[in-house]
Amino acid sequence: MDYILGHYNYWMVILLMMLGFYTVVSQGNLIKKIAGLNIFQTSVFLLYISIGNVKHGTTPIVAEGFTQYSNPLPHVLILTAIVVGVATTALGLALIIRIKEAYGSVEEDDIHNQDQSL
Repeated sequence: MDYILGHYNYWMVILLMMLGFYTVVSQGNLIKKIAGLNIFQTSVFLLYISIGNVKHGTTPIVAEGFTQYSNPLPHVLILTAIVVGVATTALGLALIIRIKEAYGSVEEDDIHNQDQSL
């Protein structure tokens, strides 16, 4: 039981990942799909940050008395991924606006039915 509680951040990664995946697969609304992708992406961020954590580690500045250092690379990569995630979310929402203007709906079924009737 201590092992399970000691790794709660990994359980949160699994929970958020499955929640985001379920939202993307089950919803027909394109905006909800974007929100599901963002939840999924957040779980990946949490996973990388959890992997980069070193117990009793300090910042990688050489000083007397410290022997374990945390690797800053995963944190830097996540900062870059957050910026890319915000940009792709903005692009996705802009495309949804154009789809709404063209088809009059943001529901997948309505768009598919309109496309079939053409």
